[in-house]
Formats: sequence, structure tokens, C-alpha cells
Amino acid sequence: MPHFDVTRLRLPRGPRADLALAGVVLVLAGVAEGQRLGPDWDATTSVIGSWLLATAVCAALPMRRRHPVAVGWFTVLGTGVYYLLSTVDGPLVVIPIAALYALAAQGRLQASVAMAAVMVIGVGAGVLAGTGDVNGTAVFMLTGWLVAVVALGAMRHGRVAYAEEEARLRATQERLRIARELHDVIGHNMSMIHVQASAALHRLQKDPGQAQEALAAIKQSSKEGLQELRTTLGVLRQVDEEAPTTPSPGLSRIDDLVASATRAGLDVRIEQSGNHAALPAAVDLAAYRIVQESLTNAVKHSGARHVVIQLHHGDRELTLSVQDDGQGGRSPALARHAVGSGIAGMTERARALGGTLSAEPAHAGGFIVRARLPFFRPPRADRRSR
Repeated sequence: MPHFDVTRLRLPRGPRADLALAGVVLVLAGVAEGQRLGPDWDATTSVIGSWLLATAVCAALPMRRRHPVAVGWFTVLGTGVYYLLSTVDGPLVVIPIAALYALAAQGRLQASVAMAAVMVIGVGAGVLAGTGDVNGTAVFMLTGWLVAVVALGAMRHGRVAYAEEEARLRATQERLRIARELHDVIGHNMSMIHVQASAALHRLQKDPGQAQEALAAIKQSSKEGLQELRTTLGVLRQVDEEAPTTPSPGLSRIDDLVASATRAGLDVRIEQSGNHAALPAAVDLAAYRIVQESLTNAVKHSGARHVVIQLHHGDRELTLSVQDDGQGGRSPALARHAVGSGIAGMTERARALGGTLSAEPAHAGGFIVRARLPFFRPPRADRRSR
């Protein structure tokens, strides 16, 4: 005996669902209208008109995706005329109800409410006219059904709109994250290469030995930049994986930044204090990028010679500052240029962690970047046991 797998059953969706619903309602309406035939199966003009109206209303439903409002009004009015001609309470009312739900789910609330009101008014008029087919209870129940259908459709529209907006927001945040990563990676290394290339051109005729050193520095910086770019692109390609196979850069690689800045002519000093426990990955990456962008700005915009990097590792936050002795604090043009997309990216990194960042001229001259990056570190096991 063959095995029947229930899990393989799939309800029709889209246009097929409309066709299936219209077909079922048309069959049931035909069965109901069959009760009006005489013993000799003689069909009166009223029966033929009812069948034709039921067929037209059911045939209109699959076209609602192209002409939703027109189909809605046609099904509502056609169903109203059908119940005026027919003496049986057929199931044709399901078609306009389905059309109303579809309109509300598309956000066309005014049209769906207007059609629901027409249906209630039409049935109420039939009660007042004393047709005997419906009564006040039927009008009350129909009103409740129509209100529920329109409300469900509106809820469906709201959920879909919220999901679409959330997806757009995630896509925008992802684009900003990618742009920020690429800016930090490419901007830093390209700035160093630019400075070193300018120095090599300047020294090429006067001191070929120093020019050779600058060219060697360019080679090393371009190699490191290419490696970091490949690492960043590899991480971006692994967004959908459970965990990226390539670690993100952190403060453990700050010596590489210092070496790159030194080759560009900066004298960089690092001062660290506090608890040197491992930082959360997000905080570690943000701190690395902030230091990287600050050194890039010092090389590109300020003409600095000395830079001091201060890192304080607290129990619940990391504070850092990068101060140079360049012209960025005394030149408004340079200061405005420094506070560009790079500073905005650093600020966004800090805000994403619930922290703060400031970039401004220092009181003693130069430019200073200060950042506070909070984080949560779970208590140690020995502390919990006390």
C-alpha cells in the first residue's frame, strides 16, 4: 500500500489560490441554485440570471491583482444584485469578503471600508424593506465579519510594511558598515603611500638612498593594505556564515599602525594603563579603527610630527585619545577638512557601542580625538563564588 506523506501537501498561493476559491464558491453556488429548479429541471429567467451573476463574480476574483479596486466594487455590487434575484442564501458573499481583505492587505483602507459600508447598507436596506430573507441579527453578524476582515487585512499590511522597512534599514546599516570598513582600510594605507611617494619624489635627486627607503616603505604599505583589504572582503563574504574564519583587526595589531605611521614620518608614542584583559571583539575593532583613522588624519591633514596614543582599559569601558602636534588645531580649513567622513565614521562606531567620540583642536595646539567605548564584562567565577 503506498505511503501518503501529509507534509508534502501545499495549499495554493497567489493566483492559484484565487482560482481555487472562485471555483469552490462557484460549485457551491451552483448546487444552491439547483434547489430552485423544477421537477423537470426547467430554469426560469431568475435562475439563469443568478447563475450568470455568480459566474461573473467568481470569474472576476482572479483579476484582482491587476485591477484590485475595480474587481472589489464589481464583486460587491454583483453579489448584491445576485441576492436580490436569488431566493437561496448561497455562499457567493465569500468572494467580496476575500476582495475586501486583499484590498486592506494592500493598504487600500479607504476603498475597503467604503465597500464594506455599501454591503452593510445594502443588507440593512433589505431588512427595512421586509424581504424576509435577512433580519437585524444577520446585519449585525455581517457587520462584525466585515470589520474583522478589514482589520485583519490592515494588520497584514502593517506587518508587511514593517518587515520591508526593517529589511531596508538592515541593508542601509550593512552598506554603511561596508563603506566604513573599506574607508578605514583603503584610506589609511593609501594616505601612507601618498605621503611616502611624495617624499620619494622629493628625495630622488638629492638623496637616492632615502628615496630608496621611501620606495621600500611604499612597497610594504601597499602589501599590508592589500592583505587587509582581502581580509575585510573575506569577512564581508562570510556574513551569512556562523562565524567568520578570518579574525577582525584589534588593538593587538596597533604596532602595525605605528610602524606604518613611522614610515610616513610620524613619531608615535603609545601610553597604556589599566586592566589589560581581553576586550569584546566589537570594542577591539572600533578602537583599532579609531586609532587608524586618527593617524591617517594626522598624516593627511595636520602635517604633524609627533602623535601620542593613550589607552586606558577600565573594567567596563575603554577610553582612548590620539593627539598630534600638527596644524589642524590652528588652521580652520584643515580642521574642517579633518572633520569629514572619517570622523563621522569614527563617531558612528562609538555610538553603535553606546559610547562617545569627540574630535577637536587641542588646547596646547594640534588635534585630539577622544573616545569612550563601554562594554559589559561578565564577573569572574572566583568573584561569584565569594
